[in-house]
Amino acid sequence: MIKYDLRCEQGHAFESWFQSSSAYDSQRKRKLIACPSCGSSKVDKAIMAPRLSGTRKRGRVEAPSEVTPVETPAPSLVMTQELELRAKLKELRDHVVKNADNVGERFPNEARKMHYGDIEHRPIYGEASADEAKSLIDEGIEVMPLPTLPEDRN
Repeated sequence: MIKYDLRCEQGHAFESWFQSSSAYDSQRKRKLIACPSCGSSKVDKAIMAPRLSGTRKRGRVEAPSEVTPVETPAPSLVMTQELELRAKLKELRDHVVKNADNVGERFPNEARKMHYGDIEHRPIYGEASADEAKSLIDEGIEVMPLPTLPEDRN
C-alpha cells in the first residue's frame, strides 16, 4: 500500500491509500478519485516529504540492523467512508442480481411492456444505452442504473 497526499483543482488537500503507484494512475485516469470537499475529479499528487528510517553516520543513511514489522496505519476518514459506501453499493447490487431477472439487451422493451401493462410486473435488470435510458425516463418509466464498482472494471 502507498499513501499519497492529493490536491484538487480548487486547492483542497487530502490523502488516500492505493495498492500501488499504477493503481493510483489507473484510478486517476478513469476519474475514480474525487475530492471529499468539492467532489472534483481533477486531482493531482501533492508534494510529499520522503519517509526514510535509519541512523545517520558520516552523512549517510544506513539501514537498521534489524527488520521491524511495519504497522498498517489506521485508515483516514475519507478511506473509511469510501469503503463503507462501496460495501453498501455492493450489497445493493447483489440484492438486485439475486432478486431480479436479467433480461440483458431486452431491458428497454421489457420495461416498456410492464409500464404499459402488456406483461406482468416483475423485478428486472439489464442493459440500456444512455439514449434508451433517457427515452424510458421521458416516457415516465422509472429506471435506475446499477452502480459500477471499481473492482467490476478490473
